[in-house]
Amino acid sequence: MKFRPCIDIHNGKVKQIVGGSLHDAGDQARENYISDQEARYYAGLYKRDGLKGGHVILLNPPSSEYYAETKRQALEALLAYPGGLQIGGGITDENAREYLDAGASHVIVTSYVFRDGQIRWDALERLAKAVGRERVVIDLSCRKKEDGYYIVTNRWQTFTDVRLTEGLMDEIADYCDEFLVHGVDVEGKASGVDEELAPLLASHRRRPVTYAGGIGSLDDLERFERLTGGHIDFTIGSALDLFGGKIPYEKMRMFCD
Repeated sequence: MKFRPCIDIHNGKVKQIVGGSLHDAGDQARENYISDQEARYYAGLYKRDGLKGGHVILLNPPSSEYYAETKRQALEALLAYPGGLQIGGGITDENAREYLDAGASHVIVTSYVFRDGQIRWDALERLAKAVGRERVVIDLSCRKKEDGYYIVTNRWQTFTDVRLTEGLMDEIADYCDEFLVHGVDVEGKASGVDEELAPLLASHRRRPVTYAGGIGSLDDLERFERLTGGHIDFTIGSALDLFGGKIPYEKMRMFCD
């Protein structure tokens, strides 16, 4: 079980936001924290401490007036820690190589492969062919309905018809190296782990899985380890003291092996 750090960039600033509150219209979001530091600062910190596999996320779409600055920050983070960070946000088979060449270890993809409510297997194949399966992370961020968890896209606003199951993860595993999964219903709230989602993710063993959402204290982290048997990795954003929270980053540095 490893700690995977994060660098979320919105409107040209490193931020932590409440899950599901992000809207492209007006570039709005409910913000938990806005950093005075640029993205490269955090990348340098993670490099110093040997924390690999963290994710840089561009939270503005290309149509945003802030996109150029958000992208600049992201690219500088990759430059500061080449090979140590993954990147997501508007990734397709056509632009993935740009970010890998800039220093990303992997590209993280959601909306490109989940369109019109369905999985686009053809898109998965194109992406894997363009950069190699071993450089791809599939984001399976989800929200709960009565009958289970469903993948969400478009800044976590839109439900797909794709239910998250162990079988689905096994199928998609042929096209990726890892999974990243935000429990959107608890993301950014530091209100506790999604206790149904975490064990579901831990049941998958073919590819590494990173869980994000709701870990707000060291007690929550201990519960997460019990729920998952320590089989999956985790990330902490808003609850980390680096981003205004209470969980000491210095303690998370221990979860690097």
